[in-house]
This record gives sequence, structure tokens and C-alpha cells, in this order.
Amino acid sequence: MARHLITSALPYINGIKHLGNMVGSMLPADVYARYLRQRGHDVLYICATDEHGTPAELAAKDVGLPVAGFCAQQHGVQKAIYDGFGLAFDHFGRSSSPENAEITQHFARALQENGFIEQRAIRQVYSVADGRFLPDRYIVGTCPYCGYDKARGDQCENCTRVLDPTDLIDARSAISGSSELEVRETRHLFLLQSKLQREVEAWLDGNGSGERWPTLASSIARKWLTEGLNDRAITRDLDWGVPVPADTWPELAAEGKVFYVWFDAPIEYIAATKEWSDADPASRDWKSWWYEADEVQYTQFMAKDNVPFHTVMFPATELGTREPWKKVDYIKAFNWLNYYGGKFSTSQRRGIFTDAALELLPADYWRYFLMANAPESDDTSFTWELFSSSVNKDLADTLGNFVNRVLSFSRKRFGDEVPAGDAAGEAERVLGDEIAGLLAEYERRLEALQFRKAAQALRSLWSAGNAYLEEKAPWLEIKTAPEAAALTLRTAMNLIHLYAVVSEPFIPSSARAMRAAFALADDSATWVTPEQARSLDAVAAGTAFTVPPVLFAKITDEDLESYRARFGGSETA
Repeated sequence: MARHLITSALPYINGIKHLGNMVGSMLPADVYARYLRQRGHDVLYICATDEHGTPAELAAKDVGLPVAGFCAQQHGVQKAIYDGFGLAFDHFGRSSSPENAEITQHFARALQENGFIEQRAIRQVYSVADGRFLPDRYIVGTCPYCGYDKARGDQCENCTRVLDPTDLIDARSAISGSSELEVRETRHLFLLQSKLQREVEAWLDGNGSGERWPTLASSIARKWLTEGLNDRAITRDLDWGVPVPADTWPELAAEGKVFYVWFDAPIEYIAATKEWSDADPASRDWKSWWYEADEVQYTQFMAKDNVPFHTVMFPATELGTREPWKKVDYIKAFNWLNYYGGKFSTSQRRGIFTDAALELLPADYWRYFLMANAPESDDTSFTWELFSSSVNKDLADTLGNFVNRVLSFSRKRFGDEVPAGDAAGEAERVLGDEIAGLLAEYERRLEALQFRKAAQALRSLWSAGNAYLEEKAPWLEIKTAPEAAALTLRTAMNLIHLYAVVSEPFIPSSARAMRAAFALADDSATWVTPEQARSLDAVAAGTAFTVPPVLFAKITDEDLESYRARFGGSETA
């Protein structure tokens, strides 16, 4: 049994996330964590809300709340949505926690002691109209590299280049839109990444991590290293954040400096684990996952815009402490999920956000569709037409209808217990071999974190049951050979139980409903191996069963029209 640490990129606190955010980090991490748990591994899945920085301050101001109260409220809102999606975090923490302040300050002191932090006087953009220094992300303008006219002062989301505000062309305040910007002097702490570049390169090369990562993640990391790491300011002039410790930098602390959100946010992965541990210190040890934890396999999930910070900046920070902190082994990065080819936009009423998604349909509809269409190799586009086709064909027809017609027909013809019938024959042997092969393929794809291909393999498992049913045709067998029909139905019921077990990573609620249909006294199996699946005999004759409600309702043309009207989008958009 291996130990697996899994983290997904922290969702920012200032608003409900859209489906692209969900499929780009938290949902695939949950699918993987569920799969590993079912296989018997020791799994710790950690996430948290990212709560510091100017966006949180401004969002709180807009609704008239203190920023701490706003963040507490929004953490609860987001957690409820993620619970609704069935995300089985071991802990969902907060970057504003005391644990994160403690560990972030510890990291900063260690970096200072080892000569990797330097205090510098810099000239920073000040907005006269807003009466404040502007954080990098609240300065917008044209990217000097790709020409994107809405690039932020910290990063261009179009080409993913990391920027400084002074790099932007035609810079303006994102708060007021004012171009009345001045450059004034202020003092900040800098992380000397230039001194750590060779160590980051050696780490990537030495453990082979960079070579095993998907091309999307490794190419971004190598691009950064090829271009050279620059020293980067890790403090800001803000009221909300992890304070610079007064015992190390008294003057900066007196000025109210806080750490840059991108310095403390990755440390929150560690801190959230400590939050989890602190809730039950007698049985949990956070350090066993993070400190001298070479036996732990650490996998991170994120969208491509987060890759630079996780592949270079955070490893550099860890290396610079000269302490044995666990570093990532595998990064699963995702491209964008767009909406009809364009970006999700709240202001333009374009796209669907996670809270609205759950109002419309149960979580499993979204979970399956998003993972079956995950933007792994390229950007993908959400359309209502594609969504309805996937739900209707794969979930309603292939899986849901199979479950309903098998159980309904058997109850009608043989009563409320699994019928006995004939002994398994050649058709069942062939089916068992096919199921074993497909299940092995499904396992290989999940082990490799290839989620679209895993969904294809799962769909093929469901389809195999339909093909078997069509071949055997128990509605015809019952007329002349009822014992043969009973065998077919018993075999099909075993397929339903198998589907319930192995579909759980993708559709956990529906999997529970399928599994609950059978009154098995000792249904403790967490997984079914290909060899175990071959026999299709987990549900014995005589087992009582019920017919569950319809698992998946079809999406109608009228539904489609109402969805497009509410959320925008058309086939020609």
C-alpha cells in the first residue's frame, strides 16, 4: 500500500468558480483520490481557499464586509458547492489560517538565514486616483510579448508569461481604469530565485520528475528555466495577508508589509495538512506527509496558468529553506475549458458556474461529462449540445437504461430476488474475458492520469453489458428457455454491481444507488480486479434487490432551449 499526497490548485476566495475551474484541478484530483482509496492506498487529498491579496479586499469592500468576515463567509459558500459535487477532500482548509501564517513565516526566516531573501528599495506603481499602491494583478495593459490587451501586471493569461507591471504597454488601474499612475519608492523582500536556478534544474533532472510530467507541465517549466529565473518580490503593501515577522524584519513589519499571495498560497498545501492534523493530533501527523517524506508520492493538479508557480517558484522556495520538505513528484496540468469557443464570463452572462450547475442537474451529470471531455491535450469547449448528447447517450441510455431494464424485467418475470437459472456458458465466458480486458484498460488509464481515455474505457465497460443483453435477448429467451433468461439476468445484475464499484470515481452518487439495489449482507469490496471481474459472480442467486429510481433523466430539446436562454450560447456562437 503506497502513500499518496494529492493537492489541487487552491480556488480563489472572491467568487463562485466556473466549470473550467472545476475540471482544471479539483474534480480530476477527486477522481484520482477516490480511485486510489478504492485500490487500498493511503491517500491524503488536500485543498483550501486562497484568501489573501487585493481581490479579496476589494470584493469584501464591495459587499460592505470586513475582509476576514467576507473570506469566512465565502469559504463556507465554496465548501458547500464542492460538497455538492461530491469532492471528497480529506481537508479543505483556508490560507488565512494561523497554521499558514506560522509556516509561511518559518519558510521566510529559513530563506533569510540561508541568504536567499534580500531587502530592496524598489519603485512601484501608485494610483493617484485610487490613493494606493497597486498590486501587480491590478495593473492591466498590453502584453509586450503577445500583444494581449488585457494582460495583468503579474502574468499574461494569454501566453502565460510572468510579467512585472512596468512591462505592460498602456498600463492602467484595474480598479478605476485610470491611467494616472506614478512610480514611487517602497521597500520589499525579494526571493533570490536566480541563486536557486541551478538547484531547481538539478532537482528536475535528478529525480526525473520533469521528464515524467505531461508535456504541458514540463514544457512550461523548461521554458522558464531556459529563459532564466529572476529574483521576485515576495511582499506587498496590503492590509490583508500573512504579516512579515517583526522578529526578522522589524522595519517592514512596522510598515505593515505582508507576504505576496503567491508566496504563501503554495505553502498552504503544507499548512492545510497541519490544519487537518491539528484537528486530531493524537492520530494524525502532518509532518509524515511533508517532512522527510521520501516514501510519499505527491501529485498536484492544476490548470496551465498555475504551472510556473508550482514547477519552479515553489520548488525553489522549498529548496532554499535547506530543509527536507516534500516536493512534487507528478504534475497533472490541464488546458482551458471554454464556453462555445470563448471564455466564461459572468458579466456577459456567458457560461455556467458551479452553483448554477448543481441547481440544474445532479453532480454526477457534470462529473462524468467534464472528465470525459477534460482539456488534457488541448483546450476544449463546453456546448449544451455536446453536454446533452453525452448525458443522454452515455449516462441515460448506455448505463441508466441498462440498469433499469435489467432490474425491472427480472422483477417482473422472476420476483424480487436474483434468479438462479442455468450455469454460465460460452457467452458468459466471452463476456468475462471482455470485461476483464476493459477493466484492465480502465485501471491503466487511471493510473496514468489519462482521464478522457479512462472515461472511454468506462463507457466501453457499460457498452459491453448492453451488447451482451442484446445478444442474449432475455425477453425472447423467457418464452422458450426461462432458465437461460434467468442466467442472462443474473449475469447482467452482476455487471450492474461491477459498474457500481468501478464507476464510483466518476459518478459516486449514482454508484451508491446502483450498489444499494442489492441486499448483499457483506458487500465490502472496494474494488474489483480484472481477474475477479472475469467470473461475474459477486451477486449470488437469491439475493434480494430493488429497482432504483431512474438514474439519469434525459435532457430534452426544451431543456436545451432554456439552458441556452439562461446562460448564453448557441451552436453558431
